[in-house]
Amino acid sequence: MRFHSLPESKRYAEDESEYVVVLGRYNTVLDELFAGGDVYVITPVWTTEAEVPPFQPDAGYWQSLLVEDDPDPEFRTYCHLFAVRRPWRHGCLDELLRDIADDRMAGVFVTDTQMRRIHYPYDGGADVFLATPEERDRTRDRHAHWLSGSPSGL
Repeated sequence: MRFHSLPESKRYAEDESEYVVVLGRYNTVLDELFAGGDVYVITPVWTTEAEVPPFQPDAGYWQSLLVEDDPDPEFRTYCHLFAVRRPWRHGCLDELLRDIADDRMAGVFVTDTQMRRIHYPYDGGADVFLATPEERDRTRDRHAHWLSGSPSGL
């Protein structure tokens, strides 16, 4: 399901009070999904090289994907994924989430260690994938006023 970060589907925060709302919504759902457990924070790095680029000292290399297999090597695109495991606590990703909300970072997702629940934040909201339809429905109902305005709420 798709949650919006700000009322009336506003995409970007313009002042600190709106950042409080954005981070509050991200953290509320993340708390519901991951409180008391560990999470993986997975971050992509896009390149035109197959070689794994350096990233962050605390994030380990996970895998690389060939996204665009063009016959011309200059036009090939790779997505290198880096993962860090950490205990979830409210606010622990606020700096990263703020960068995502401002579209300075993209493609990051947070998942439980079994990868059954995924929180995919982006500028303007977050997509949330849950383990069961019942869990999805409970989460959707708790935050119905944050849902997309499409008929399905997705």
